[in-house]
Amino acid sequence: MSNAENKQNVTNWGKYPKVKTNFHVTSDILKIKKIITKSNSIIARGNGRSYGDNSLNNDNILSTLHLNKFIFFDRENGIFECESGVILSDILDVIVPEGYFLPVTPGTKLITVGGAIGSDVHGKNNHSEGCFGDYLIDFKIITQDGELRKCSPTENSDLFWNTIGGMGLTGVIISARFSLKRIQTAYINQKVLKADNLEEIFKFFDESEDWTYSVAWIDCLQKGAKMGRSILMVGEHAKLSELPTKWGRNPLKPKKKFKLNVPFDFPSFILNTWSVKAFNYLYYFKQRKKIISNIVDYDTFFYPLDAINNWNRIYGKNGFIQYQFIIPKKVGKEGMTKILKAIAKSGQGSFLAVLKLYKKGNLKAHNSFPIDGYSLALDFKINKKLPLLVRELDEIVEYYGGRIYLAKDSMSNKSLIDYVKVPQTNKFDSLQRKRIENY
Repeated sequence: MSNAENKQNVTNWGKYPKVKTNFHVTSDILKIKKIITKSNSIIARGNGRSYGDNSLNNDNILSTLHLNKFIFFDRENGIFECESGVILSDILDVIVPEGYFLPVTPGTKLITVGGAIGSDVHGKNNHSEGCFGDYLIDFKIITQDGELRKCSPTENSDLFWNTIGGMGLTGVIISARFSLKRIQTAYINQKVLKADNLEEIFKFFDESEDWTYSVAWIDCLQKGAKMGRSILMVGEHAKLSELPTKWGRNPLKPKKKFKLNVPFDFPSFILNTWSVKAFNYLYYFKQRKKIISNIVDYDTFFYPLDAINNWNRIYGKNGFIQYQFIIPKKVGKEGMTKILKAIAKSGQGSFLAVLKLYKKGNLKAHNSFPIDGYSLALDFKINKKLPLLVRELDEIVEYYGGRIYLAKDSMSNKSLIDYVKVPQTNKFDSLQRKRIENY
């Protein structure tokens, strides 16, 4: 595989910000080492599905997408090894028919393994099963001196723990080995609960902590008694005995679904306060009953947005940011109330607002995002007023002792961000790091 060095315009999934950079594409380890050692500043980039600027750099970007080979699948013990550019969807296509699932997955299956490690992704099961890094056995990484090092909890352990959640600032991950979880079917037994307001959704979360998976959609534009009205979805991997007969004949291979596509960037005026309010109204009232229980395939439960190709075009050519924060559980209701009031007042609503419960993870993975608390992720269309709203939200999050998720951030206050402890001369640098240091 040849290396291509030329100036390209690059952006991530949110289409904000954009950089012009030397974009390197290769799977040759010797060439990767050479690119790293000759670069003054560089960052690795996987599939570009990050919402923020953590895999952007004005000098050099090294794409890992050609590091896309499976290395080993231990079907007896549920251990998978692959190169860092392998996309989670490709892994699922192989492991699900064999009765396995990813131990932790974010809300899209279109990210790379390297990205999952660098962001230490957390899913709907963080409160019960932790982050992706908790299931890492070891990985190989090229550091800034051009050396390929194997890292695990017992070998190069400092580098191992710094890399998990380290946003690519410790090196370029080449391959990784991690454990999987056993499943009987490719379906999820879910319960969906309709909450009238913020107080009720927190009550539902407390009552649902024993469920492995939980996530809530929240209407962020409501005020007064309806503030925080939500829909909570909780789930477990369905057992074979729970499936209808028609699905039980082939329980590990659900029928493929037709994908929708957004063929062009929407005009900016389409996404406004009134259209978001209309969407939120329809989404909330599409479920008439207070509680429903059903069985859905894993794509429907885990990856609803992946069913729409190019859905980021809905936000127009200028793009959007995703603002994700977490605040301690003991001040969750109070903090979320302040946040939702600020958003409602601004009129900059998000129809993709996701509330989740978290628990503090492995203390050694000190760059990991979760704490004991609640996280809210919100999508905002880029506009002139947005930076002011972000500053206001930053102040509220900081006041309540919260933090920002680095994989999403491209606009937040430096005081909310703790970076990997690396030397200032570290060449693995992201646009985000430079932006924050110059804040």
